[in-house]
Amino acid sequence: MKTSFFLKAIQATAVACCLMGCDSKSEAPAAVKSNGLPKAGATQGAIAFVDVDSLMSKYEFSKEYTLQMTKKRDDYTAQIERKGQALQNSAAGFQKKLQEGKFATQEEAMQAQTALQRQQEELQKLQEKLTTSFDEEQMAFNKALRDSINHFLADYNRTRKFSMILSKAGDNILYADKALDITDDVIAGLNKRYKKK
Repeated sequence: MKTSFFLKAIQATAVACCLMGCDSKSEAPAAVKSNGLPKAGATQGAIAFVDVDSLMSKYEFSKEYTLQMTKKRDDYTAQIERKGQALQNSAAGFQKKLQEGKFATQEEAMQAQTALQRQQEELQKLQEKLTTSFDEEQMAFNKALRDSINHFLADYNRTRKFSMILSKAGDNILYADKALDITDDVIAGLNKRYKKK
């Protein structure tokens, strides 16, 4: 099942907000290892970047959470659709009874209409409740993701000494040397750390 654009946009925003550099003294950029990554401890003054799309699709914490939230969103949608269908059925039944003159009194018709309005209000309250719940869980995830990445990058950068670590989402970086891309290294480190928990 594909994750909605909305969910991806929120996740990309969360990661983009949390990827930032650590302070260090500027020095000339150092040589890179044969795998393209800068040598540990030799990157003072250098800038690196992490591809957010790759991070979101390969970081186990993000993948697991995205599946959970997709299921939760589908469950919420199904609940709302069931209640909405019940409301439509009630409204159709009310309309049919009204047209066929099956209400014994005007008061009985008004009571049925009031019950229908109450059902509609309950549906609206359910929608609001589920939306609020989903939004709160999304914010909690964004915070947990941001904390996870920030803590990892602080540890990661102790030996690498990057002056700045940027997030690359879509085309927001027009050009960057592939040697500055630390995405795979960061994903591997995050996943290793996540499996230990």
